[in-house]
Amino acid sequence: MKKYRLLIILCLMLIATQNSKACTTFLISGKSTADGKPILFKNRDTDNMQNSLAFFTDGKYKYIGLVDGSETRSKMVWGGYNETGFAIINSAAYNNNIGDTTKLIDQEGVLMKLALQNCQTLEDFENLLLTLPKPLGVDANFGVIDASGGAAYYETGNFSFIKYDANDPAVAPNGILIRTNHSLSADVTKGFGFCRYNTAKIALNKALEEKNVSPRYLINNLSRNLTHSLTGTNLLDEIPEQKDIPAYKFFIDYITRYSTASAIMVVGAKDQNHVGEAMMWTILGFPLTSVAVPVWIAAGDELPKSVTMDKDLKSPLCKAALLLKEDCFPIKYDNGKNYINLSAVVNKQNTGYMQLLQPVENEIFEKATILTAIPEKGKITKKDFKDFYDWTDKYLSENYLKLFGMNLFEE
Repeated sequence: MKKYRLLIILCLMLIATQNSKACTTFLISGKSTADGKPILFKNRDTDNMQNSLAFFTDGKYKYIGLVDGSETRSKMVWGGYNETGFAIINSAAYNNNIGDTTKLIDQEGVLMKLALQNCQTLEDFENLLLTLPKPLGVDANFGVIDASGGAAYYETGNFSFIKYDANDPAVAPNGILIRTNHSLSADVTKGFGFCRYNTAKIALNKALEEKNVSPRYLINNLSRNLTHSLTGTNLLDEIPEQKDIPAYKFFIDYITRYSTASAIMVVGAKDQNHVGEAMMWTILGFPLTSVAVPVWIAAGDELPKSVTMDKDLKSPLCKAALLLKEDCFPIKYDNGKNYINLSAVVNKQNTGYMQLLQPVENEIFEKATILTAIPEKGKITKKDFKDFYDWTDKYLSENYLKLFGMNLFEE
């Protein structure tokens, strides 16, 4: 009986791990984008729902990173980019260390922070992996881009790594690589995330076919993708009639999950002469109840107030998104997390949270497009960036108050 009880506990622990670290990631070589800029994307799943952005000056290079609202915020980074145009993200792999009894684990955030502090190129990152003391304490796929045209995944375990180069036609014929929660070089039967992998593959192939590999399109069609590649289900095929009548849908193995706490998309530099144009879009909280906000290292260390931590280690935008998310998952007993109330997300009255927030996000994209077009006529100044950040905070504050009665910056 004790043996069976232990087995049940282990199974439950495994399920919890799958749910909490079920990230979906991809990268696109600059050779496959219209403007020559590489793209790096991560849809983050975690038990740490409070996510924020932070600007760091504690290394060789300045960098912006995605961090948890906890005591680890200065020790671990869960994706970001630095002033050289180097960027990194990860997804847990679960199959790189099969049979390894190493006790050091969960060092992915520490390693990514080290990389952002010290690396300029893919070669720098490879050297970091080679020279760090072993075991590394990681089981992950690290996606990396740089300002020299580099774009690759590193399937990494405690003692070794294997590189997949997005610029190698034999590896990535269309310049795109995807990783969820398994490494392709290891035993894939021991990994997870195959359904999300295929959903992302379908969405990205469609983006290529439509010649629309743009941040706005990718964010909406990856982070907010409501299709299921295994069942063929598209939750948007049957939009509920009205918001106040719940319409519950089974919500497992979609790209966005109950455990999704943020998404980041780094739009890199097309070459070393345009490093200052690299930027990062971030969705904090829950993609279906939040909006994407852009940040630039070239703007300086003062990020928008809406995406940075307050005194309680919470970012205003993340906090608001999580409050709205409650209506999407109102069942608090049994397996309620597995069922989304689709009426709160979309409905035929156009009062779903995703519907109400889409015009808000569209305006941010439009303003950002105008701002980033300045280099065609001259140089973007720090004042230009500051004015944009101030406008973003004011715009979000006004709209969350108008739409939801929320005061984003309430003390």
